[in-house]
Amino acid sequence: MGFLGVLIRNLVAGPSTDPFPFGETFTPATLRGRVEYHPADCVACRACEQVCVGGAIRFDKTPEGLRFLLWHDSCTFCGLCAFYCPTEGITLTDDWHLAHPQSRKFAMVEEGTIPTIRCAACGAQALATAPAAALFDHPPTPAEVEEMRSYCPRCRRKVAAERKAS
Repeated sequence: MGFLGVLIRNLVAGPSTDPFPFGETFTPATLRGRVEYHPADCVACRACEQVCVGGAIRFDKTPEGLRFLLWHDSCTFCGLCAFYCPTEGITLTDDWHLAHPQSRKFAMVEEGTIPTIRCAACGAQALATAPAAALFDHPPTPAEVEEMRSYCPRCRRKVAAERKAS
């Protein structure tokens, strides 16, 4: 088949590739894409920072609380941070649209803050982290989670021990 035959066949059959970037394309369900941080679910264990291969995750103490930073331009999308997160405070999405000009490389940051609070029981300063699941004998209700979030870690253990004893 000559050149004209191939050309005509391709014109009739249509494109054999995805139309990206001019249209939607297929995304596999198991794709490890952009990382999302959920401060409401984070227990501030910082395991994600320890296992991050690219050194993309950093926690900083600020006057407002504990700040989470993830630099997407350093992230290797290996998924270790999400795998080792005990509470799904970090998840991987299937969003792979991370291409950006070099001038925006410092804008590709996932950021979140766990606020500092005063403990409702003792008044000590603490982070308003999600309570550890081990404190409960049953799956906690949203009201129980919010109540435990208002305590410091020491008072959380006391309240949980009192509930288990009664």
